[in-house]
Order: sequence, then C-alpha cells, then structure tokens
Amino acid sequence: MTEKSKTEKTANSKTKAAAKKTYSKSSKKTSGKTSPKSPTKEKKEQQDWKDKYLRLSADFDNYRKRTLKEKADLTKFAGEEILRDFLPVADDMDRAIQSMETTRDLQSLEKGILLISSKLSDFLTKEGIQEIECLHKSFDPESHEALTKIPAPKKNLKGKVIDVIEKGYYLKGKIIRYPKVVVGE
Repeated sequence: MTEKSKTEKTANSKTKAAAKKTYSKSSKKTSGKTSPKSPTKEKKEQQDWKDKYLRLSADFDNYRKRTLKEKADLTKFAGEEILRDFLPVADDMDRAIQSMETTRDLQSLEKGILLISSKLSDFLTKEGIQEIECLHKSFDPESHEALTKIPAPKKNLKGKVIDVIEKGYYLKGKIIRYPKVVVGE
C-alpha cells in the first residue's frame, strides 16, 4: 500500500469514527427531547388530571342535585309563611263555632264574628290582596265575569253591575279571581 492510500484510509476511518460519535450524541439528545419526562411521570400526571376531572364532575353533579332539591323544597313550602300567619284566624273561627253551641248571647257572638272578619280582612290586606269594587259600576268584560243579565231596576243602572254573586280579588295589582256579577240591561 502506498503512503497516500494509508493516509486516506486513516482519514476515512477518523471521519467515520467522528460521524459515529456525532450521531450517537445527537440521537441521545433527540431521544431526550422527544420525551423529557419518564413514562411514570407522564402516567402520574395523566392520573392526576383524570382524578381532577372525576372530582370536578362529581362536584358538579352534587351541585345540580342540591339545587334541584332546594328548588323543589322552595316550591313545596312556598306558602308556609302565609299559612302560618293565617292559623290565628282559623283558630278564632274554631273558637267562634264552639261558642255558638254554648252561648245564648247573640250580640256577643255577632261581635266575635265581626272581629274574626276584620282579622281576616287585615290578613288579606297584609298579603297584598284587595277586593275588586264593582257594585253599581260599568260592566267591564276584561275585569268582570257576567253570570246573567236582568232588567235594570233603574235606568241609570243599565249596563252596570247590579249584584255581586262572588267577590273578585287583586293580588298586588293582578286579578287572581274575577268577580261574578249580575248586569242590568
């Protein structure tokens, strides 16, 4: 072998060795870059996210159930306070009925019933209920329910409410029961 070919051979082998070193270093670097975390760390992080998701899902489900229950309870017991305020009037009515059986004094019985009526009226006013005044006023089909028409006893009562069969009521400005009336014609 010539000296020239020996030098080329040595140079080639040195180049090949350097290339191998560079390749092995770069492959180590790139393999480290593609997965910086070990597989156990990734699994642990994945498990943590899954756990957080499950807890959040359970919290939301509990929140939804709790609000549904609160809403049902609110609907179920909405009139509780009103009824509790009404109970004294009902108690007075029971006492009046009991005293009717034993009392011969009709005047005191009448006063008691008027007192109960006054209490009931105060209770309704406190709750925002007002009676619709309609006697001898013009008939309005939007706010009255005509049961019948009869000949007017006076000319000025034509087209007006002559009698109220059942009172009507407003609840805070909204009609909750239309008055049932008799209209003069």
